[in-house]
Formats: sequence, structure tokens, C-alpha cells
Amino acid sequence: MSKRKSNEQEEEVYTVEKILQKRIRLGKAEYFLKWKNYSDNDNTWEPAENIQNCKELIVEFEESLKRKENAAEKLKKLKETNEIDTSVFRKPNRKDGFARGLSPEKILGATDVYGGIRFLMKWKNCDEADLVPAKEANVKCPQIVIKFYQDNLTFETE
Repeated sequence: MSKRKSNEQEEEVYTVEKILQKRIRLGKAEYFLKWKNYSDNDNTWEPAENIQNCKELIVEFEESLKRKENAAEKLKKLKETNEIDTSVFRKPNRKDGFARGLSPEKILGATDVYGGIRFLMKWKNCDEADLVPAKEANVKCPQIVIKFYQDNLTFETE
């Protein structure tokens, strides 16, 4: 799990803490690495052949990547086959959960209706969900919005 850097005075050993990303560049896999005992500013892209002694980390990362890709594919198929019937949602002029003083629990989904992006918000201690404007959720519950994006966004590698 290390990369050695030699010079005339000393030999420094770098240990890979975590693999963060993968890309294909000029037909070869490269991994974005977090180095142990170094800041995120020191993270680097390394060709796969340079980190062959990190097989366990590579396998873990590739399995995680595969799980994310499978989940993204399932979500894509679900979106294609199960269009949301927006007629079941509240009318846009009715008070939503924020206006009723409810606390958000999590975002169940997102849609582009009523002239903008809206989140389907699940409320704490409430069985109802409301469509709320994304702009409002961004301000009132940014961590929940970030969590939703982290769980649902996937990036394609080149």
C-alpha cells in the first residue's frame, strides 16, 4: 500500500489511505488517492500499475463502484417505468410542511413540476410527504439536500 520516492538524502514511503475516484485516461485506469498522514490537497491521480501493492483497497473500491452503478441503473429503470403521477400531490397553493412548522426527515425524490425543481419531502412524525421547492429546501435543510444528492448522483468515468 505504498509508493516510494527516492532521492539522494532519504527514501520516503507513502501509504495509500483510501481510493476516492477512478477514471480512464488514454485507455488506462487511474485512481485518485488519499495519502495517509497527508491533507486532501496532496491527493493525486495514480496509474493502476503504480499501486498494485494496494490490491485489497482496489478490490474494495471496485466493489463499491459496482454497487453504486447497479443502484444507479435500478433508479434509472425505475424512473423510466414509473413516471410520477403529480396529480396525487397537494395543490401548489396549499401550505407545505415547512409552512406548517414540520421538521424535514429526508428527501424521497425530486421532480420538475410547477415551474421548478421540487423535492418530495418526508417529514418527522408525519405520514404525509409534500413537494417543496428545491430553493427553499437548500436553505432550510441543506444537509438533507446534500445527503439526497450524495445518495442519488453518479458520475460516469471517461
